[in-house]
Amino acid sequence: MLRFILNNDDIGTALPPGMLLLDFIRYHQHLPGTKIGCNEGDCGACTVLIGELQNWAMHYRSFTSCLTPLGNVRGKHVVTIEGINLPGSLTAVQYAMQECAATQCGFCTPGFVMSLTGFCLSHQAPTLTNAIAAIDGNICRCTGYKSIERAAARVAEILQPRNGTTPAQYAAGAQILPDYFVQIPARLRTLHSTLESADDVKAQPIGGGTDLYVQQHDALGKKALRFLYDQPALKGIRQEGNKCILGGATTVSDLLASPLLQAYFPYLNNYLKKVSSTQIRNMATIAGNFINASPIGDFSIFFLALDATLVLSDGRKERELPLRHLFKGYKQLNKSGDEYITRIWFNLPSQHTLFNFEKVSKRTHLDIASVNTAISITMQYDIINDIRISAGGVGPVPQLLKETARFMTGKLLTESLIREASFLLQTEVTPISDARGTEDYKRLLLAQLFKAHFITLFPQLETAILIR
Repeated sequence: MLRFILNNDDIGTALPPGMLLLDFIRYHQHLPGTKIGCNEGDCGACTVLIGELQNWAMHYRSFTSCLTPLGNVRGKHVVTIEGINLPGSLTAVQYAMQECAATQCGFCTPGFVMSLTGFCLSHQAPTLTNAIAAIDGNICRCTGYKSIERAAARVAEILQPRNGTTPAQYAAGAQILPDYFVQIPARLRTLHSTLESADDVKAQPIGGGTDLYVQQHDALGKKALRFLYDQPALKGIRQEGNKCILGGATTVSDLLASPLLQAYFPYLNNYLKKVSSTQIRNMATIAGNFINASPIGDFSIFFLALDATLVLSDGRKERELPLRHLFKGYKQLNKSGDEYITRIWFNLPSQHTLFNFEKVSKRTHLDIASVNTAISITMQYDIINDIRISAGGVGPVPQLLKETARFMTGKLLTESLIREASFLLQTEVTPISDARGTEDYKRLLLAQLFKAHFITLFPQLETAILIR
């Protein structure tokens, strides 16, 4: 029996845990406020909040329910638009949307309201920038974005007096949420004491499901699945000596929230805001991005440049495999069907090492890359001591540009070296023309992004690079 709390109700269901949360909400609980839109996690019409106990405190995040299996909400608090309603009045978020005329046809409105309510339950600073970022995974088909931004600004203003009050307590007192939210932590503690183990080592492993459910929507609902998303052993980001170790189920949002990664990668927020949307970042796991084996997987490119190593397990034994050896061909992996990633580790950059990530897509946000690339470069004075350059969208697999790196290693960093290397890297890639651009466009884009790495990391070279 799968147990969780849905709004203010205790739920116990024997339905298949691979069933989508969206289907359960609409067709089994008859809560139609959560809309069916794209069924691919892009539009945000199906947004719900999912809260869980972490160190005995509640943490809520927005999820797209169209990609969330029931098995991933076990022991959690699921909140739909119906679950935030107040008796006899609008919530502060709903009122802000109404007063700012931020709803037109109304189809997308529940998703926007849930995302902004999730922002109210987060620990983020109550700024307009953060409020707008919270709705980066919601699409308004009527293009009423300016009025929605004004509503987001009003929500941020409502949160200004919060100070040290916990988000749920403040939200309940500020007419953002009903009072029952304050009791949820105690109810989840009681629920956790009754939960049964659901681990089936013979079943197909699944993490966040953000890619698999797009491709195998119906089939996964009937399969036996092993849910890795919440396994404690697969969570966490920690430092051991010079190593950074990530659990395989670490999400993109976990990366963003990590003080360790923020310290070593000060521009991490700039890199990751180009990756998907808030809802998907809350769900998608790093290991899943690797195993998806997409030629344009953002984190495959990111961690290739860091020379990351994977720890794979088949449930009996573990083995280590450098990420650069994982991809054998298009969607082909150097792993058995029953292996999954338990950990990822890489050596933290030294004070002489610089890192940068670049991505270009048709849309700035919420889109897959046409071309993406990352670089890690260690300097000894003006000499390149070590360099790794990764690129995606220019071949059948995410790849390291080994010959270009070998050519640059040990040389004085000059604009002429960068120019020569930008020609050499073209011999290492084999892009094809597709919906994301022609072969020529992708080659030009890679060359420009390669130069962008050096303009960003070595601004004194910008003028010389640009005029050539």
